[in-house]
Amino acid sequence: MPFSAVLLDLDGTLLDTVPDLSNAANAMRLELGLPALAQETIATYVGKGTENLVMRALSNNDTGRQPSEEELRQGLKIFERHYHSHNGLKSTLYPGTLEGLQAFSRAGMKMAIVTNKPTEFTLPLIARFGIDRYIDHVVCGDTCERKKPHPMPLLHACDLLDVRPQDALAIGDSVNDALAARAAQIPVLAVPYGYNEGMDVRSLEVDDIVTSIADAAEWAARN
Repeated sequence: MPFSAVLLDLDGTLLDTVPDLSNAANAMRLELGLPALAQETIATYVGKGTENLVMRALSNNDTGRQPSEEELRQGLKIFERHYHSHNGLKSTLYPGTLEGLQAFSRAGMKMAIVTNKPTEFTLPLIARFGIDRYIDHVVCGDTCERKKPHPMPLLHACDLLDVRPQDALAIGDSVNDALAARAAQIPVLAVPYGYNEGMDVRSLEVDDIVTSIADAAEWAARN
């Protein structure tokens, strides 16, 4: 393969985590006296990290009022408590994820997960599904000063893997992945089944759209 490393998003790319995120967000809302939201609605809040998810979940109210800083802190604390209980329970690997990771591994590519999810939820989740065995490094939402769509996490992953950005391939499902990769000058692929904050994946500025991580491995071998 012309690439020496692959940088993988987690939520919406390797794993469908919305069922657990939705259950935790709704448990938070119910504890605060708010009605539950549809899972499809909460899916559009995923991508920019836990704090953004909680802020948007709390902003979905009859008046559209934004939560205060104190309300956001309280909501985040409640959400995290519930998510610790739900994390991984109903999440699933997307079809082709395991096969793709195995293909990249056989090709000798270094791999890193680059996610906006906090470390305390990321590491148990990837261990639960056994995909940590394929991953050399994990860059989470609290690893760097900035999250995606800033390029910092992707560039940090390249440093950890000891590869040049132009020799890496990023794979994600959202505008955050596309913008971060473009800013880092890293080729990027998008999968069509993720969340992308409710937007059509075809609107993303990416090098190609692939059907799965397995398809991404085949694409990398051809290009």
